[in-house]
Amino acid sequence: MDRFNRVIFAVLFLSLFLLTGCQHLAIDGEKLFKPDVELSEIVGLLAGFGTTFAALPDFLAMIRRRSSGGMNPRMGAIMGAFQILWVYYGLLIASRPVIIWNVIAVFINFLTVGAYAYFVRKEQDRSVAAAGHQSRV
Repeated sequence: MDRFNRVIFAVLFLSLFLLTGCQHLAIDGEKLFKPDVELSEIVGLLAGFGTTFAALPDFLAMIRRRSSGGMNPRMGAIMGAFQILWVYYGLLIASRPVIIWNVIAVFINFLTVGAYAYFVRKEQDRSVAAAGHQSRV
């Protein structure tokens, strides 16, 4: 297992380990699914919009370039892992904005990491093919 995977595994393991001590914390489903919207939720929805989509320009630039150049997948992986904890926190405090935006952010960050892995693999395949072509010439 390479260093990056060990770090991600350690972060997820420690997160799950810490959550096991939270059995007394229950999710308030009644508050979570109530139909009325408060001012704090409106502000939370607006604030969450900006922070959730902050990583999107890097993802779109990588897709347009079709290259992993200039990208660091650790940021997306770390952000995605900790946003999973934010989702859980949002469930604990029954905050719809926290839950909604962090679920979307987890998806965006893990998409970024997946795209990075895809483009790195393609770039490595191209360099191997080019090296093979050079040796034949």
